[in-house]
Amino acid sequence: MKLSKKLKLRMLEQMLLTRYFEEKVDELFAKGLIHGTTHLSIGEEAMAAGPVNALKADDFMAITHRGHGSCIAKGADINIMMAELMGKETGYCKGKGGSIHVANLEEGNLGANGIVGGGIPIATGAALAQKMQNTGKIVLCFFGDGASNEGTFHESLNMASIWQLPIVYVCVNNMYGMSTCIDDVCPTNNISDRASAYQMEGITIDGNDVLEMFEVTNNAVIKARKGQGPTLIEGLTYRWKGHSKSDANLYRTREEIEEWKKKCPIKRFQTYLIEQKIMSEEEIKKMEESSLETIERAVEFAEQSPYPSLDALEEDLYAY
Repeated sequence: MKLSKKLKLRMLEQMLLTRYFEEKVDELFAKGLIHGTTHLSIGEEAMAAGPVNALKADDFMAITHRGHGSCIAKGADINIMMAELMGKETGYCKGKGGSIHVANLEEGNLGANGIVGGGIPIATGAALAQKMQNTGKIVLCFFGDGASNEGTFHESLNMASIWQLPIVYVCVNNMYGMSTCIDDVCPTNNISDRASAYQMEGITIDGNDVLEMFEVTNNAVIKARKGQGPTLIEGLTYRWKGHSKSDANLYRTREEIEEWKKKCPIKRFQTYLIEQKIMSEEEIKKMEESSLETIERAVEFAEQSPYPSLDALEEDLYAY
């Protein structure tokens, strides 16, 4: 499939916004301006921009606790995202959810989830709803390599295959579930090999190649929309930062991290765009500057926004 210049530029911009957003969140957390914890996706930007751009505007997605990039790619307002992380009432969850609970149902974002594997059955249920209502919409479900050992993964893929649901499962395999290397806990060569147990297609690809991530996901989306069932896609990537802000990063070497930084998905895509004469170095620099300005404006918006009032403490709660 030949991609338009407009789409390629959009994906680069989304990747840049994600990188700068995450770096700014890292900075704000260190200054004590963001509380709780955060899970940064620096180094994984292609895993968000590629797959999400294969969706239509009214399709759905469910994301993980490391889902800022997916939100940005789905069209989330970065000002509102930043406000949420800084606990302000102008945030998506009125400042009550923080990093792990960014959601925007109006744009099809079913939300992040702090439970490992928790979003997989939510996405599968949403796909069942689309099939029952014959909406023609599909669901994109992100999860990490650690979640592939949860029961929700196996139960959901089993049901999705039996009912031929319109869903695409995308495993963000960044090699570590917290501090546990996937090679130590997965007996198969690839997580995608597990798809064969549920009679669905399983594909392992380079998660740092945004064009390949788009193409493979787009093919799976087309298949799902035709009623031909689910697909499991595994993207091989790497998080440059620790699992969360409390991670001392003692389980991997500095050499390993530096080796993966050489495979930066953003620099790789920029090199491609320059070599293909789609963008010049000057145009890329301008996009970088513009993206940085967008993030700075988001911080200003969040800083100027009020915190939730005490009167809002018991709002938006479910009572049993």
